[in-house]
Amino acid sequence: MAILKFRVYFEEDDSVYRDVAVRHTQNFFQLHQIILKAYEFDNKHQATFYRSNDNWQRGREISLAKYDKAYKVAPLLMEETTVGSEIRDPNQKFIYVYDFAKNWSFLVELINVSKDETAKQEYPAVIKSEGIGPSQYGTKGLVGDKLAEMEEKYDLSKHAEGFGEEGGEDGESADEDSEEEAGAEEEEI
Repeated sequence: MAILKFRVYFEEDDSVYRDVAVRHTQNFFQLHQIILKAYEFDNKHQATFYRSNDNWQRGREISLAKYDKAYKVAPLLMEETTVGSEIRDPNQKFIYVYDFAKNWSFLVELINVSKDETAKQEYPAVIKSEGIGPSQYGTKGLVGDKLAEMEEKYDLSKHAEGFGEEGGEDGESADEDSEEEAGAEEEEI
C-alpha cells in the first residue's frame, strides 16, 4: 500500500510547514483532519481543496460539502474522493482553504511516495513540524515546550551574561564601580 507524504505550507510564510503522511486509499476528509491537527486548528468551519499546478492555480475543487455558491463544475466531496485518485504527477499540488470567513490558505505538495508502511505508525499522521504555526483565533502564546526551547536557544535565564540588573547593591551604577576600580589600579602603579 502506497504512503503519500505531503508538505503543507502556511501560504503566508513558507518557513512554516507540516509534513503529513496518508495512505493512497484514504480520503481527502482524512487529509483535511490531519492538516487541522498538525496546525492545532479546530474542526468547526467549512473547508475545501483545489487540485493545483506548479503555479499554484486553482483547479478542480474537492469540498467538505456542497456550499451555496456558483460552481463551474460540481465539486468532488472529500469523504468520497481518495487522495490517490487525484494524484496526476509526482509533484502533485493542492491548495487547501479552511474557514472561508478567515480564509486560511495552505499549499499542499506531494514530496514522497513510499511503498513501505511503518508498522507502528497509524495513518494519517503528522511526520514533521517546522516553525510556529498561525493561531486560529488571535495570537498564540509561547507556552510549555516552545517557551523552554526558546529559553535554551537564547539563554533567557535571569542572570545570563549581559542581562543583569542596573546598578550595584548600594544603588551605585555599573559605571561608578568601574571608575572606582580604575582609580584603585592607578594607585597601585
